[in-house]
Amino acid sequence: MKAGIIAPQGWTGEYDGWDASAAWDRTVEVAHEVDRLGFDSLWHFDHFHTFPEPNDEITFESFTALSALAALTRRVRLGHIVICTAFRNPALTAKMISTMDIVSRGRIELGIGAGWKRDEWLAYGYGFPPTRERLATLADHLEVISAMLRPGRADHATFEGNRARVADAINVPKPIQQPRLPIMVGGNGPEVTWRLAARFADELNLDGPSPETTAEWLPVIRSRCEEVGRDPASLRVSVHLWWGDAVGSAERVDRLGRYADLGISRTMELVRDATLGPDALERYAEDCRAAGVELAPTTA
Repeated sequence: MKAGIIAPQGWTGEYDGWDASAAWDRTVEVAHEVDRLGFDSLWHFDHFHTFPEPNDEITFESFTALSALAALTRRVRLGHIVICTAFRNPALTAKMISTMDIVSRGRIELGIGAGWKRDEWLAYGYGFPPTRERLATLADHLEVISAMLRPGRADHATFEGNRARVADAINVPKPIQQPRLPIMVGGNGPEVTWRLAARFADELNLDGPSPETTAEWLPVIRSRCEEVGRDPASLRVSVHLWWGDAVGSAERVDRLGRYADLGISRTMELVRDATLGPDALERYAEDCRAAGVELAPTTA
């Protein structure tokens, strides 16, 4: 199992009271530390307002921030955990993520979901459709994005859905990664989300389940792959954990070890104390190694 770190961006209040420039400088420092300490990946949430309640504090926008971090790091993979797909036209999302893959020299992943934070939807003028409609939009968007990311300069994208369409859309440059840029579908819905992951994704990201709950869910996830004739082993399963410094070291080691024993491909956590300096991430890396998590060699 590998481990990723969610870089601070203010969404959970970790930058409350900070000057925006100082906060961004600290985010860049964290990205360098994640790269240096050997973590697998670096992530941002896709949110506009703070959590759990919206207030007038910093929340950096995810595509812009990750593009900058892609240019400022050298090894670590980068992605969203996960985008609210309806916030952007899906063809534009594919175009942006393809460009980011070029900027990062092939280190970008697309994490995508249906979205849920009602206050953001309403405040930014998107309305807030029922869950069923948001999931139907996700399905159409995955069709469009998959078509846009297909390799081959002459392979234009055409799709006509109920909630999204493209007509002979050109996406050049294509991502560097082949056979395609990895797609990670995020969500805990066994009826729709997991079926969409089985159809479209390279990875399914679960949001916060305990190891015990994850063990109960894994057979269902496998069955969703079997429904569409897919080898369940070809769909990686990862877990987003809340939060990396909310538990003690011994509990963290035990928890990570139990996910590893289940065959989880990687975990992603926001270590809120990382805003205070490098010690928190160094301790987290030590705990990962104690749990048998795979980290790249530490660099100077």
